[in-house]
Amino acid sequence: MAITSVQRIVQERTLPSDHPLPPPRIYPAPDFPFKGWQPAQPEGYRQSAANPSENAIVIDNGASTVKAGFSFDKKPRFLVPPIMAKYKDRKFNKYCAFVGWDAYADATTRGQIRQAFETHTSIPTNWDIMEGVFDYIFLKLGVDEQGSVGRPIVITEPVANFGHSRRMLNEMMFECYQAPSVTMGIDSLFSYRYNKGNSGIIVSSSHTSTHIIPVLDKKPILQSCARLNWGGSQSHEFLHKLIRLKYPNFTGKMTYEQTEQYVKQFCYLSKDFDREMSTFLDWSGLEEERNVIIQYPYTEQVVIEKSPEELARIAERKKESGRRLQAQAAKMRLEKLVKKEKDLADYQKLYAAYTDAPTKKEQRRLLDTEDLKDEAALERRIRDLDKSIKKSRNKDLGEPEEEEKLEDQLNKFPLLDTPDDQLDDIGLKEKRHQRLMKSGVEARIRAKEEKERERARIAEEERLDQEHRQNNPEDWIKGRRTQRENLLLKIKEQARLKADSGNRKGVASQARMKALANLASDGPKRKRRGGGDNDDDFGADDQDWDAYRDVAKEDASDDEEPEEDPLAQLKAVESELLQYDDSFSEKDTIEAQNDWTKSLMHAFLRGARPFDGESQREFNQVHLNVERIRVPEVTFQPSIAGVDQAGIVEIIEGIAMSRFSDPAQQRALLQDIFLTGGNTSFLTFEERLAREMRAVIPSAYDINVRKAADPILDAWRGAAGWWSSTPASDRHIATVTKEEYAERGSDYIKEHDLGNSLAPSTLTFGG
Repeated sequence: MAITSVQRIVQERTLPSDHPLPPPRIYPAPDFPFKGWQPAQPEGYRQSAANPSENAIVIDNGASTVKAGFSFDKKPRFLVPPIMAKYKDRKFNKYCAFVGWDAYADATTRGQIRQAFETHTSIPTNWDIMEGVFDYIFLKLGVDEQGSVGRPIVITEPVANFGHSRRMLNEMMFECYQAPSVTMGIDSLFSYRYNKGNSGIIVSSSHTSTHIIPVLDKKPILQSCARLNWGGSQSHEFLHKLIRLKYPNFTGKMTYEQTEQYVKQFCYLSKDFDREMSTFLDWSGLEEERNVIIQYPYTEQVVIEKSPEELARIAERKKESGRRLQAQAAKMRLEKLVKKEKDLADYQKLYAAYTDAPTKKEQRRLLDTEDLKDEAALERRIRDLDKSIKKSRNKDLGEPEEEEKLEDQLNKFPLLDTPDDQLDDIGLKEKRHQRLMKSGVEARIRAKEEKERERARIAEEERLDQEHRQNNPEDWIKGRRTQRENLLLKIKEQARLKADSGNRKGVASQARMKALANLASDGPKRKRRGGGDNDDDFGADDQDWDAYRDVAKEDASDDEEPEEDPLAQLKAVESELLQYDDSFSEKDTIEAQNDWTKSLMHAFLRGARPFDGESQREFNQVHLNVERIRVPEVTFQPSIAGVDQAGIVEIIEGIAMSRFSDPAQQRALLQDIFLTGGNTSFLTFEERLAREMRAVIPSAYDINVRKAADPILDAWRGAAGWWSSTPASDRHIATVTKEEYAERGSDYIKEHDLGNSLAPSTLTFGG
């Protein structure tokens, strides 16, 4: 299904109101896999002492877990991850070493964990850790002989194992542990033998990679093997990256051990990936089946809820407090009014005494007592007080304030018509003052006329727009849609700038920091006493720090009108489109697109429930939905994870149909496609592979896909069963004794039907 079709379907989804949601499936985030102290099991070693040459120690040397036990055991006694933590305890002045699950004991050991194998490969690179793991295994198995394990060793290796890795392993077993003999074999071939395989194709998808090995008459055709660089470890890392990309602001600490548990517990292989992916985020069934919630630790803010009686008492106290404040404010207004009336009466008395004064000297003395310049200042003081008193009385009485017309105020400047030669100095000053006052009134009149003209212009534009809509509705609708697109782009740009302003590495933040760094160098430099310039005086003056406020926020100019909110404009445009455009519906509006019940992104991030951003519980949740089928699907479609290789279906088809020309051999291979390895443990793996193979293989061929009884442990069981069921006279074909090692060196190997070839590897990569 095309992406546009999926988006169209998602837009039409609505949350069913008549179908209540079930309780959410919430799982706690798993802790580190510390299994506690593992007791030793020496009884097996004592049991093998009856016939030490016939009872071997079997080790499946995997990159995920090393499995160890005796050849007569039904299952391995110990499963140990090949990791080790070594550090020095400064308190006791001792070196400590923790192997396997013990390395997860506490934060100190976890911080010192080192891997024995190179990441995403089955190549041992840290042989000190490898030796520590073997020491731990032999110790737990109860080996008590001095300097020697005293038992034959059967150990697995990957396909096309490096000669250096085999040589180092031989040296360790023979030199360090004094093993009497060592047998190496391919893990997947041991598993195939244990599951009664004869001819077929082995698909071994393990922790580090996926190998496809053709087998005819129990003999592997190693020169036709292929490898896909995808296994369990890549799946765990891929899921970890997907979750971190999905929740970039997630505050919880997510570990690879946790994602490994998520892959094993929650992921599954889809039977029809494309169909299921197209409907995976549908509201119906999302919470019941497909959405899994992982709850990480959190600390919720404690809010103490108050009883209704207590809330009523608090509301009453607030009302009483408001009444007291209102009474206090009324009292203060009354006191101010009384003071203004007293001041007005005093100034009126002063004006009467000023007019009755016999001399100008007496008039000047009266004005100086109130710090007034002239008679005009006294008149203004009286006029302002009278106006303020009237305004206060009207406000207390609730009467509307009488506004004087601006045109009438122009008649209050009589001195402007009087010639200058008829006025004294005081009159000239008053005339200049009245000229300034008249200029202000005229400016207000012009502003009022400009607003009236603007309203008339807007009304004319609305009339023309209405005529345009009536005469040419299609062109009008097209213009409104264009306006809507421009507003959406503007809203997105504002959101981007807002996000960038909070980013220290953003362009705006870098520009502000650059401006702050240059502030000190803008002013003149002072001279030092000893000579030279001193430009390090920024901050000496308190006014210097005002620059930070100027840089942090620039105020808009007084001449600029506040810009209208683009979101309000967008809603107005959408309202018109809803009214006049039949192709524009409610689901196309910005509110519908932001509605979480119709949002594909909300279903992806938060499931089919509303999200409370203030809740720490919900903020520390991880929702797994499409990742549950996307991660296992990489084995069939590696391009999903950016792997430039073919999937296992194309690889198997290429091996069976292209590298074998005999139809009988092709039929034998396709009739037994055998799955082994931990990455094939998904329940529907064989069913999906069989369906995909039937789509690419001619119908004349029969396809049979089966899975190992235990994909993880059957390699060990196969190695133990081979040693127990093979006569001692036949084991020498595959076993290197200590005498042969001493004579022929660590590079010496023996070819056999369950091991690697001595010839240079011809292993190819899928695709």
